[in-house]
Amino acid sequence: MEFHSPAGPLPFIPDNLTVPQFIFDYEHPSRPARNSGIPWLIEDETGRKIGEQELRRRTHGLATALGSKFHIGEDDVVLIFSRNHVDYPVAIWAVHRLGGVISGANPDFSSNELLYQLKETKASVLIVHPDALDTALAAANDAGLDSDRVVVFDVTTPTQVTRKHRTVNELINEGLSGRERSYIERTLEPGEGRTKLAFLSFSSGTTGKPKAVAIPHYSLMANVIQIAAHNKVNEDYCDYKDRRYRPGDVAIGVLPLYHIYGLVINLHFTLFCAMTLVVVPKFIFIEMLNSIVRHHIAHLLLVPPQVVLLCKHPAVKNYDLRRSVRCVMSGAAPLSFELNQQLFQLFPDAQIGQAYGMTETCTATTMWPITQKRGASGSGGQLLPGTVARVVKTDGSLAGYDEAGELIIKTPSVALGYANNAEATKETFIDGWVRTGDEVKIDKNCEVWVLDRLKEIMKVKGFQVAPAELEGCILDHDDVSSACVVGVPDDYSGEVPMAFVVLTSDAIRRVEQDPQMAERIKESIVKHVAENKVAYKHLVGGVEFIGAIPISPSGKLLRRILRDQAKEMRRVKAKL
Repeated sequence: MEFHSPAGPLPFIPDNLTVPQFIFDYEHPSRPARNSGIPWLIEDETGRKIGEQELRRRTHGLATALGSKFHIGEDDVVLIFSRNHVDYPVAIWAVHRLGGVISGANPDFSSNELLYQLKETKASVLIVHPDALDTALAAANDAGLDSDRVVVFDVTTPTQVTRKHRTVNELINEGLSGRERSYIERTLEPGEGRTKLAFLSFSSGTTGKPKAVAIPHYSLMANVIQIAAHNKVNEDYCDYKDRRYRPGDVAIGVLPLYHIYGLVINLHFTLFCAMTLVVVPKFIFIEMLNSIVRHHIAHLLLVPPQVVLLCKHPAVKNYDLRRSVRCVMSGAAPLSFELNQQLFQLFPDAQIGQAYGMTETCTATTMWPITQKRGASGSGGQLLPGTVARVVKTDGSLAGYDEAGELIIKTPSVALGYANNAEATKETFIDGWVRTGDEVKIDKNCEVWVLDRLKEIMKVKGFQVAPAELEGCILDHDDVSSACVVGVPDDYSGEVPMAFVVLTSDAIRRVEQDPQMAERIKESIVKHVAENKVAYKHLVGGVEFIGAIPISPSGKLLRRILRDQAKEMRRVKAKL
């Protein structure tokens, strides 16, 4: 059977607008009016408030400079390698004004990880946070990108190194000076928004190395409107004090804007709802607690590791969070039943629930219903308007209510596929449907329950980690003959990577001669990965030696066998 959203029909979605035109100029029935005194953004550190007119001016100035100085135009890619910054959305919208494409990268990437994304996107300009400048310059050099095309976000205390590079603020001022030739804003024909590329956001899909998900302008707008319709934004459906999203509410922007959850929901949906976003550069838990109190934050958009800290960190009792917090949403990975209950106890009067989605669907496909103050513990929520789901059992037949199988989604916010990767696109995007790689069941209330991950990808602190990527790194180690990486459960991170390794014959001889050598080799493998991969990809689950990696007759790694073995090993250790 097919499952449809119980939240009502899909509202109209414009298909002839770019993202900045949608955000700045478009009036939609689901969009509430913003009073003139309500800022769009607040800079967390300084308290600086930024309104619509300032954002419009800065976007225009930066677009003028990027077009004049770097000739950014149709489908040119600008890669943003930065933690959150109040000019991050300005950079996005300026590039879109020119017809260009944005790709966001994790600022904690190593230079080789950034180099991979630079090459995949063929980015022609790199906008960087000063904290990540050294890494950016190394990757740019290896990619053949001139250092003059590396632009730095402004910070209060620039270093000597950052002063050698143009800053975003300098470009904006140059663009507004009147000396630069202005640009012709990219406009779209009816229907063009469905195919005009806006973002290249990276995802590991169901297997393999990260791939560039090609997201058109229409997809982001569709998802924002779907979420607004689901939550009855701008509808008089209950007492104003009990409405989930209200104009003037303040939301915390601690989720990274390079991540699809932060980009679509935390940034664009928040602004669409006439709310204010407090832009937090980097997640530091105690600082987040201070920000909640200082800015009277009402909406927490979080991922499970942050929820764990809220429920378990001893410092929380020192803060009166209940005074302002009225809504908590968790996404990117499932919350356990027990953690949900602790969150309910922490905020007894708040609306709390989960959402489920993926980069390939431009974020959310489910969310807890507006009819419930509290989402069902462990549920990802109900399908958003316009979304259709199938649950495919192992024999290929369609499941009914409460039957398990792989979730297949059709949604108006679906991406175009993976850029320059027809084979991976064919595996995941099938006739308008998206294979999620997640095993679920859907009950008679249309609640979607995620049971397991059928795909190989791990979710570590809400981030995707592809085992194949780590296996490739481990195989570069001189003592490793073959390797298989699996995810093992972790209370804080959800999952952490663990490696099963087959040693080379030389390494085996050394271990036989010196038993202590085994631990030294394990430590060396862990260190090797730590030196080459971002922190959430580190082998926190450890390294175990094995005689042979189990494989299928076709040569495929039987990862599930080792994953079950790893779970058992951790269960036994926990008993000791």
